Amino acid sequence: MRILLVASAFNSLTQRVHTELRARRHTVAVELALGDEPVRAAVARFAPDLVLAPMLTRAVPEDIWSRHTVLIVHPGPKGDRGPSSLDWAIHEGAEEWGVTVLQAVAEMDAGPVWASVPFRVPACGKSEAYRNEVADAALEAVLLAVERHESGWFEPEPLDTARRDVRGRLRPYHAQEHRRIDWAADDTATVLRKLRSGDSQPGVLDVLHGTEYFLHGGHPEDELRGTPGTVVATRHGAICRATTDGAVWIPQLRPRRAPGGPATYKLPAAQVLGALLDGVPEVPVTPWDAARRATWSELRYHEDAGVGFLEFAHPGGAMSTGQCRRLLDAYRAACTRPTGVIVLGPGRDFYSNGIHLNTIEAADDPAEESWRNINAMDDLVEAILTTTDRVTVSAVAGNAAAGGVMLAIAADEVWCRTSAVLNPHYRLMGLYGSEYWTYTLPRRVGADTAARLTGAALPVGAHEAERLGLADRVLPGSPAEFRRRVHREAAALAASPDLDTRLLEKKRRRARDEEAKPLSAYRAEELDRMRRNFTAPDEPYHGLRRAFVHKVCPTETPAHIRA
Repeated sequence: MRILLVASAFNSLTQRVHTELRARRHTVAVELALGDEPVRAAVARFAPDLVLAPMLTRAVPEDIWSRHTVLIVHPGPKGDRGPSSLDWAIHEGAEEWGVTVLQAVAEMDAGPVWASVPFRVPACGKSEAYRNEVADAALEAVLLAVERHESGWFEPEPLDTARRDVRGRLRPYHAQEHRRIDWAADDTATVLRKLRSGDSQPGVLDVLHGTEYFLHGGHPEDELRGTPGTVVATRHGAICRATTDGAVWIPQLRPRRAPGGPATYKLPAAQVLGALLDGVPEVPVTPWDAARRATWSELRYHEDAGVGFLEFAHPGGAMSTGQCRRLLDAYRAACTRPTGVIVLGPGRDFYSNGIHLNTIEAADDPAEESWRNINAMDDLVEAILTTTDRVTVSAVAGNAAAGGVMLAIAADEVWCRTSAVLNPHYRLMGLYGSEYWTYTLPRRVGADTAARLTGAALPVGAHEAERLGLADRVLPGSPAEFRRRVHREAAALAASPDLDTRLLEKKRRRARDEEAKPLSAYRAEELDRMRRNFTAPDEPYHGLRRAFVHKVCPTETPAHIRA
C-alpha cells in the first residue's frame, strides 16, 4: 500500500513505524503537520491508500479524513481521550495502560477503533516508557490496523463507553497544577510519579533558591537524607533533593523562560545552579557499587559468568565531554577485570546519540567545546577498537544515532533489540563525523552502503541493520527479555572453547588493519573535516545545532523523508 505518515515530528515512534512499514514492502512517505495546507498538498501529491498519524498534536482537516481513511495512534486504552494520556497514567500509578489506533473523526480521540494493545507500565520516566513499552504496543497496534485496512473487510469498532472493555475516559491537559510537588508533604513515591510523568517534556515547575526551574528526570536514592526540598548532594551534574521519607535524584534543570526572553533548554542540574550549590557535597559512587544500590548513576558495572557488563545511561542519549571521559575511565577499569567478554550498553532505552549539543550550546566557546567533546568520543571509541584481549559486545537495547551508532559498531559484535532504530549519519547536523566511522562503517557494510547510509540520512530498523551487516544479532522481546537474552548469549560466548582462537585472530586482524592504515590516520582525516565544520564561517553546524537545542520548528518537511 501507499501509506502517508502525518506527524508533528519525525520522532522515535514515527521513525520506527517508518522503518517497519518499509520493511513490509509498503511505499511510505512522511509529511510533518506544519499546517493544514502542506498536509493537503502531500495527500494530493502522494495519493495514499492510507493516512497514518503515529504522533500528532493537532487535528487532521475534515476534508482529508472525510475522503481518506486516517488512522491516529493514541497512547491510551480504549476510550481514553485527551492530550496527556501517558502523563496521567504515570502520575496516577497505573499498572496497565494501552495504545489504541482509531479513525479520525470530528471529535478528537473518539473515532472507531481499529486496534488496541495493552502494556504494563514500567517504573520509569514518561519518555523512556514511550520509547519502549509504548512504542512496542503502538507498533503492534499499527501493524494490525494496517493489515486490517489492507484486507478490505474489517469493520472498525465504534467507540462505546458503556462496553466493559472500554476503560478509558476523557482527561484534561496535565497542567503544572497537577504536577506541583509539595516537598513538605509528598513522600518519595509521590515525588517520583510527578517527576516521571513529565520527565522530558514539559518537566515539573518548581522553585530553587528563589528562581523557577523545570525539573527533568527522577530517580530514587537509598541512603541520603535531609530536610525535605533541600539539595543534599550532587553527582556528575545531577542534584539530590530530600523528600519526607528519603530523597530523589534530578539530573537536569531548565530555567523558566522569562517573558520576551530567549528560549531555555535542559542542562545538567548542577551546571544550571552553579555557585548556588556552594557547600553541597559531591557524593560519588563507583559503577560497581551503583549496580548494587537503588541510587542514580550514569554508570553501572557487574560481572556474571565470565562477562563484565558496563551499563551507561545518559539523559536523551547525549554524551558530554565529561560523560565520555567518565565512561572511558570505567571501561578501562572493566578491562582490568578477569573477564573474557565485556558487554556495553544501557539496561534499556537510548544507546547513545553522540556528542552533547545542549552543553556545547551553553559553553562560552561552542566551537572549542565541540572539539573537546568529539575528541573525548574518539578516545572512548579508540579504547574499544584497540581492546584485543577480550571480546566486546554492544547491546543496543534502544535507539542510537550519529556518533552513538559509531560507538556501538566499535565493538566486535552488535546485538540489537528488535525495536531499536539506528541513524548512522551526521549530515542533518552539518557534520562530517568522526568516531573512526570511515574505518568501522565500511568494514561492516562496504564502502558503497556506508556512503548511502551516511548520505541518505534515513533511519534503519534492527532487521535491516542485521541484513546490511550493521548489526550481528537481533534479539526479540521486551526490554527485560532482551537483557536476559544478552546475559545468556554473552555467558555462552565467554564459555566458548573457541574464545582463545577468536581473540588470537582479533589481534592479528587489528595488526593487519593498523599496518594497512593506522587508526591515527583515520582520526586525523576525520578531525580535519570536523575542525572545519566547527570553525569555518560558511559551515551550517552552529545554526543547525542552535535550532535543534532551542527546538525551532522546521518550516517545511525535510526532503530526505518526504516522498
